[in-house]
Amino acid sequence: MDIKIGFIGGGNMAQAMIGGLVTTGMPTDMILVADPNASQRELVSHRYDVQTLADNAELAASVDVLVLAVKPQVMAQVTRELRNVVQKNRPLVVSIAAGIEISSMQSWLGDDIAIVRAMPNSPCLIRHGITALHANPAASNAQRGQAQKILEAVGAVIWVQQEDLMDAVTAVSGSGPAYFFLFMEAMEHSARVLGLPMEVAWALALHTGAGATRMALESGQDLAQLRKNVTSPGGTTAAALEIFEKAGLREIVDNALTGARDRGREIAREFGQE
Repeated sequence: MDIKIGFIGGGNMAQAMIGGLVTTGMPTDMILVADPNASQRELVSHRYDVQTLADNAELAASVDVLVLAVKPQVMAQVTRELRNVVQKNRPLVVSIAAGIEISSMQSWLGDDIAIVRAMPNSPCLIRHGITALHANPAASNAQRGQAQKILEAVGAVIWVQQEDLMDAVTAVSGSGPAYFFLFMEAMEHSARVLGLPMEVAWALALHTGAGATRMALESGQDLAQLRKNVTSPGGTTAAALEIFEKAGLREIVDNALTGARDRGREIAREFGQE
């Protein structure tokens, strides 16, 4: 990409994106990072050999794509302070803040600014994540392509046509890694209760999860069929699955994801348009 990309915020997700871009061939002199913390700027500069700044406005004035990698709690303040420079330079703005709607971003930056809302997840930190994107009408096809290329540096990318579904995306993939960690944690604990040594329990839980995921991605079969393939009638797997079903596992998952989605909507109200 022959564009200059600026990151406001040099935290973990921004660094993952920067590292992915550099690995895929993005020249380091085309990446800028602004962060108020001097030690964070020094760390990012040393690790990725990119230019760092303390002034957000100075960065925003000189880039083609402006990635807002800040917490939802400070997004309103950060964007309001950038309104004038963004209106003058007119970069594509990419926000990775959970729960912040495009309408709020437009109220802070201007209705006619091209904005892409992104929801990456934590496996993006190791470049095996997935990010959902939604763009406002001001974003051109070329700008949408730029946003997609940037996020593809840390994993898969999908587009969501209705922004009101982004809270559901957050519930499924944004928060989702923690659900898998919890289930593997529970499996590891149960394996130890059954007498297996800690290191064996850990390896079995994690490699089983990783292998099952890879099978699901590569097999081309739906998840229900994959489950049936490994469930012999009257066998050990069937016995375990029956207990899960009787305990209401599916309803628990439904309730958990609904709760996560609803919290995303609350965040939008708490930190959104003011």
